[in-house]
Amino acid sequence: MTEPENIPYTITVPASIPTVALFGPADEFLRIIEGEFEATIHARGNTVTVRGQASEAALIERLVDELVTIIRTGQGLTAETVQRSIAILRQETQATPAEILSLNILSNRGRTIRPKTLNQKRYVDAIDKHTVVFGIGPAGTGKTYLAMAKAVQALNNKEINRIILTRPAVEAGEKLGFLPGTLSEKIDPYLRPLYDALHDMIDPETIPKLLTSGIIEVAPLAYMRGRTLNDAFIILDEAQNTSQEQMKMFLTRLGFGSKMVITGDITQVDLPSGQKSGLRVVKDILEGVRDINFTMLTAQDVVRHKLVGRIVAAYDTFESGEGSSERRHTR
Repeated sequence: MTEPENIPYTITVPASIPTVALFGPADEFLRIIEGEFEATIHARGNTVTVRGQASEAALIERLVDELVTIIRTGQGLTAETVQRSIAILRQETQATPAEILSLNILSNRGRTIRPKTLNQKRYVDAIDKHTVVFGIGPAGTGKTYLAMAKAVQALNNKEINRIILTRPAVEAGEKLGFLPGTLSEKIDPYLRPLYDALHDMIDPETIPKLLTSGIIEVAPLAYMRGRTLNDAFIILDEAQNTSQEQMKMFLTRLGFGSKMVITGDITQVDLPSGQKSGLRVVKDILEGVRDINFTMLTAQDVVRHKLVGRIVAAYDTFESGEGSSERRHTR
C-alpha cells in the first residue's frame, strides 16, 4: 500500500526563531530543502506547510527541528549546513545533525573547527576514546586537519606537552642530495601542508616560538627512528607512503601519556613499484587490537568544494570498474 500524497502537513516554528535565520535570505534555505525532498513547501510567518508523502514530511519536520537547535547554539545557518543536515538525516543514524555540526573542537581568530559529516564526528570521537587511531580516506575528508585540531585542543587543555607532526618525504628519497640548500630547506616542501594547517589553528606569531621550544615539532618520518615519544600527540600524515617497516617503526615510538593519529589515502600510493604500503596492510595486522581504531572516510565526507566529492566518487566508480575489467582480462 503506497503512502497518500499531497496531504498538507503543518510544522510550527518557535516564535523565538527569526524566520530569516531559519529560511535564509530570500528563502534560500527553504528552496534548498524543497529541492532535496519530494514535497512542496510553503512558509508563512512561523508556519510551514508541506505537501507530499508522510515520510518526506516527517523528515522535513525533523530537519526543521534540527536547524532550530543549531540556531539556538548561536551558530548561524549556511547553505552548506542545511545540505549537510539533510545528508545526515538521510543516513538514518542515531547521531543528529545538531549534535554533529555544533561540536566545537577549536576556535581561533573567529573561526571554529567542527566535524561536518557523520564519519568525521565518528573520527573525532575515536580520537577522544582511543590511543591509536587510523583515519583512512580520500583527499579533502579532513583526516589530517581534524587530527591537528584535536592535537592543538589537547595542548591547550594541557593533556599533552607537545605536538609532533610527521610525514614521509617519499618523493624526495635519494634525490634530497641533489636539491639545493640545507637539509631543512630540502624537506620543507614535503612538510609545508602541515605548516599551512597550523596557521589556521594557532596565532601565526606564536608558531616560531612553539617550534623553537620543541612544543611543536614538524619533521620527516625518518627523524622518528630510535625515539620514544612520551606525553605527545603524534600525527603521521600521508601514511600510505610508508613501507611496512616504517609503519612498524613509527607505531613502536609510542610512549606513555601519548596519542597517535595516522592518516592516509590508500588509493594514492607514491612508493616505488613493487613496494607494499604500510597503510594498506596495517588494518589486517592490527584490527581487533584493543585501544586501536580504524575510521574509514569516503567521498561523502569530502568537505572541500562539493565538486571535489563528485570527482572522488567518479574516480572510485571508474577505478572499481577498471579493476573488474582487468581481472576479467587476466583470467
